[in-house]
Amino acid sequence: MSAVAEIDEDGHGSAVPVVAALPHTDPLGDPFLRARFALPARPRTYLRRQRLIDHLDQALTTPLTLLNGPAGAGKTLLAAEWACGLSPPVAWLSFNSGDRRPGVFWAYVLQALRACGAPASEAVGTPANASRVGRRLLSTLAAELNDRDRPVVLVLDEYDRVTDTKVAEQLEFVLHHAGHGLHLVLVTRTEPLLPLHRYRAVGELTEIRSAELAFTPEEAAALLELHGVNVPLQAARNLVDRTRGWAAGLGLSALAARESSDPELYLKEFEADRSTVADFLLAEVLKGQTRETQDLLLRVSVLERFCPDLANALTHRIDAEPILAGLHRENAFVERLGHSWYQLHPLFREILRAHLRVRLPGLEPELHRRAAQWLRPHGYLPETLAHSAAADDWDLAAGALVDDLAIGRLFTGPDAHDLARLFSRMAPEATSPATDLVRAAHDLSRHDLDHGLASLRHAEEQLADDARDLAAARLSCALLEALAARLAGSPPQVERAAASAAELRRDVPAHLLDKHPELTALLLTHVGSTLLWAGRFEDARAVLSTVAGAPGGASTEVPREEAMGHLALLDYLNGWPGRAERKALASVSEADRPGDRAERPPQPSGSGIGRLVLAAVAVDRNELDRAQALIDETADLPFRTRDPVMAAGRAFAAARLLMARGKMRAAVEAADPAVLAAVASPWATSQEALVTSAAHLAQGRPDRAAEVLQAVSGDQPVCAVEAASIQLAARRPAAAFELLDSIHAGERTGPAVTVRAALVRARAADAAGDTATARKLLAQALLDARRERLRRPFLDAGAWIRPLMATAALHDLAAGWLTYAVPLQGERPAPQSPPAPLVAVDLSVREHDILERVARMMSTEEIAADLCLSVNTVKTHLKSVYRKLAVNRRGEAVRRARGLRML
Repeated sequence: MSAVAEIDEDGHGSAVPVVAALPHTDPLGDPFLRARFALPARPRTYLRRQRLIDHLDQALTTPLTLLNGPAGAGKTLLAAEWACGLSPPVAWLSFNSGDRRPGVFWAYVLQALRACGAPASEAVGTPANASRVGRRLLSTLAAELNDRDRPVVLVLDEYDRVTDTKVAEQLEFVLHHAGHGLHLVLVTRTEPLLPLHRYRAVGELTEIRSAELAFTPEEAAALLELHGVNVPLQAARNLVDRTRGWAAGLGLSALAARESSDPELYLKEFEADRSTVADFLLAEVLKGQTRETQDLLLRVSVLERFCPDLANALTHRIDAEPILAGLHRENAFVERLGHSWYQLHPLFREILRAHLRVRLPGLEPELHRRAAQWLRPHGYLPETLAHSAAADDWDLAAGALVDDLAIGRLFTGPDAHDLARLFSRMAPEATSPATDLVRAAHDLSRHDLDHGLASLRHAEEQLADDARDLAAARLSCALLEALAARLAGSPPQVERAAASAAELRRDVPAHLLDKHPELTALLLTHVGSTLLWAGRFEDARAVLSTVAGAPGGASTEVPREEAMGHLALLDYLNGWPGRAERKALASVSEADRPGDRAERPPQPSGSGIGRLVLAAVAVDRNELDRAQALIDETADLPFRTRDPVMAAGRAFAAARLLMARGKMRAAVEAADPAVLAAVASPWATSQEALVTSAAHLAQGRPDRAAEVLQAVSGDQPVCAVEAASIQLAARRPAAAFELLDSIHAGERTGPAVTVRAALVRARAADAAGDTATARKLLAQALLDARRERLRRPFLDAGAWIRPLMATAALHDLAAGWLTYAVPLQGERPAPQSPPAPLVAVDLSVREHDILERVARMMSTEEIAADLCLSVNTVKTHLKSVYRKLAVNRRGEAVRRARGLRML
């Protein structure tokens, strides 16, 4: 053995052996293990994923490639398959824990180069000291690699086992100075101790990490098929969601499913904690950790996400931060979410939770309680509620909801259904003011006024005896009082609630009010609805307009929808069907957002009122089939008969439709809204009286018909003008004109009033023999009606109108929009198809192109591709088509267009 003086990497001089070991042994004298230089064999069920192979091929343009993922991510087999397809020289080296020392590490690297046919020269030498490597060896090796015409691809598998910082520094030195002669591929579970940021900055690093290694649903389906398991793509997609595309999890699940008689059902329902997946994760991840780390992992398994401080709250220790950072670095199925937050891999979390119940039985509820107590003051309300409920601590859950001023979230917002379902499990033993408020909200949201008020009164009694500052709870009481007043139809009660809320707002922190705009929006909606019920139209409009014009957002979606529906009803009751239709369509369009309405919590429905207004407008336009369809859509709305405005709206829409079809007895039965209200509604009473009176008149009882109309006044213009028409038909012209004169004319009186008033006066003039005046009034009525497509007033006018309409001038005014066929008195009108509109619907060329493709059942994406447009552009055109055709669905648009002979 010869020795020379050599300067090591630290600059120290010493006499060390240069060549003391034979090429077939390492510095420890142990023979090289040839299996570590061989490419791993791929199993029969291995799935080639071309997208990853292509990425690795592209990686040859950079000197360093990093394959980084957790255990079982498929890194090694992917690298082996790729390396197998490369032209030599390709050196493969798998490490074990004994390769941590520099001398052993470089001895094996040099042997790997020899094995692939790219040996280093004798000038490089061989490490003789297991713990040290001279700088000359590294420099000579780097220089020789740099001189190569063809670069060497060196794949270091399981590189995470190499933990010596000196090895990392030496490897970086060789890689840097080898130039284009070396392409290094590191296959590792952890972040390697290399200056990766430098390589990233200059574009010399290719990274393939967990997200890219994850299987897609299509790849998962193909992998299952290789295992002899054929399932639909959706089943594979569900499995990918559960495993996050983790290769080992998919493969182990496939092996187990293959033994099942129903593989699809097995994959859907398999219990992760009782499978080979659990064995793999416990052996590869959990059992290799320290006792403190295992304890932390078990405890945080009750959390969807966690930060070090939250983890410390569950462990009652202070060491979570370095443990979590280490686990993430080791790819130990702890995923970083950013801003110091982490989450566990879903399958790992399932297994840990099952393990927690075995190792620490009974601790899980306490962990949920600790989590809720930490989350509550930090402002994480949804998670606070979830963990409080899991701990069965309902006082904590309800208290958090009320203190955050979030009780309105039980009625509106994207999580309303989840909250309602969560609190539906609340135990009856919980009796704090907050739990009573939540019970009251739950009952009132379902229009259970009796139980809701009982819980609300109990909460108010407890709050009255509490000296603490509970402004948020008292403001929540005001909101529920307003809803109760709305359901009871009590304006005084709702105004007291609104006044109380205005005072309490001054005592509530501004940031809570800003955080929860839904509370104010809901309260004002209840006030507006109650005022509308009481006939205080202008007051109601002012309040509801504030809600409808509030900034958009998911939290105020329901009150905005309701406010717009109520405003549509106000316009209709004031005789503006066109305005009413536009607002009703807006409320319905907002309500028809993605998602299953049946999955939402029961609540007062603005979209229901909007549909009823659209139905009433359709009756006025003699579009009876459309009216019936719209009314039918409201039949399954929850608790539709308890809200006074909703009940009355449905009653008069259904009654008007039945009257238009000549079913007078059924109309009288339908006209009664059957609600118990503290205050009678003048417009609801008037509408019911009109239907009853019209029925008496049709049955030959004019005196009884006139008597029923005593309750109708000029304060209800639409009702008054219809009552005047009935009075005139009952041969009471003085009463008719008295009603017309009592109408408070003004800007709020729309064409539905003026058209009917002109028809009443025209009939009176015709009866008095003043044909010229009758024709003039009838012409004015036709002009006003044409703008709104009002057909029903002419069809209901009676036989007197027929001779007048036969004149050329009036016939021309009716042509093109009014299909005129007046039945004789006592005859039942024949069913009619929706007539043509007043004017031709003016669609642009692009809108017509899109409508034609909608009629061919093409999807939005297909239309966009066919017309070379973006999907958003197609959606914009579709909205314009819906607006112009006065519809809100594709099918309705196609039916309307075909009826107008546009298709």
